[in-house]
Amino acid sequence: MMTKNTRWQRIGQGLTGLLAAAAAQSALAVGNLPGGPAVNQLDLHPPVTKIAAEVQTLHYGLLVVCAVIFVAVFGVMFYSIIKHRKSVGAKSANFHESVAVEIAWTIVPFLIVTAMGLAATKTVVAMKDTSNADLTIKATGYQWKWGYDYLKGEGEGIGFVSTLDVGQRQMSDAGKPAGDNYLLKVDNPLVVPVNKKIRIITTANDVIHAWMVPAFAVKQDAIPGFVRDTWFRAEKTGDFYGQCAELCGKEHAYMPIHVKVLSQADYAKWVEGKKKELAAKADDPAKVWKMEDLSARGEKVYAANCAVCHKPDGKGAGPIKALDGSPVVQDADKAKQIAVLLNGQNNGAMPAWKSLSDTEIAAVITYTKNTWSNKTGQLVQPADVLALRK
Repeated sequence: MMTKNTRWQRIGQGLTGLLAAAAAQSALAVGNLPGGPAVNQLDLHPPVTKIAAEVQTLHYGLLVVCAVIFVAVFGVMFYSIIKHRKSVGAKSANFHESVAVEIAWTIVPFLIVTAMGLAATKTVVAMKDTSNADLTIKATGYQWKWGYDYLKGEGEGIGFVSTLDVGQRQMSDAGKPAGDNYLLKVDNPLVVPVNKKIRIITTANDVIHAWMVPAFAVKQDAIPGFVRDTWFRAEKTGDFYGQCAELCGKEHAYMPIHVKVLSQADYAKWVEGKKKELAAKADDPAKVWKMEDLSARGEKVYAANCAVCHKPDGKGAGPIKALDGSPVVQDADKAKQIAVLLNGQNNGAMPAWKSLSDTEIAAVITYTKNTWSNKTGQLVQPADVLALRK
């Protein structure tokens, strides 16, 4: 028989459990992300470009037109059903056709659709006018990341890969999402100046992707072997987020887009700093490295580009093969692993990493060959990579 003290102990334990559950739920609570999604969002994103504002105006205007048509058509229909039902003695009219009615129900919808089409055409045409851009950037979709190359304008020559932040992927793997920018944080955001026309050229390296930033009203497919383009002109500074909008494989949800819009002065500083950074990375492929220096460099390259899929401990996950104990990594023929990084394998499941420099590829291979249980003692020099690069 349960004693009084035992009963109160169980009640206390139950309350403690409820409080713990409430605290856990509170910890998982998220807020609105400026430039990104909002909690319980139903409307379009707040517009940051003129095109986005026009799209929102069209959305509201056409929604009103459709609502008026809905109310008018169903209002007449229900009025006729109720007012002219047989139970109140109504008798149907006896006629076969009405030329006036047929002309009316043909011309009126035609005029409505034409007016809606004309209203939308101006905005759609403006969306495709990529001429006279201040800055041209190529966005290349990879499984599963974005590569950005500044082709024309201030910053020309800058190029980098934008990948989901490693911490975000670890939270996802652990089933513990946190933060308003969950699965939207990247290591290298796309940086552009405010009030400048930015032309985005899209393509892909493997499968079809889509570059989409809702706040800019931009969504453009990135198709392998094709070049598409779109543009935007951000009217205020800040951080704006999007995602790949084309189902591109199992890591589709881990391919975010982060655009950082800076003032012209801050953008000029970013360009200067980025060019210095790239110049520092432009190593001489003929340089002969020591094992410890190359492994240290490779650890950084691995953390920035490889750890998301292969994990920091090299164990891999699911279909992602482990590098720890991998026959290819441990093979005495270093050309095999170099070929994998340069050309990819498994139909793009392992993407090609030609965007990395010869030194970076040599460094990350050297790191994997001499880390975890892979104590091969093998050293790969940049010249080895250069010799196999096609």
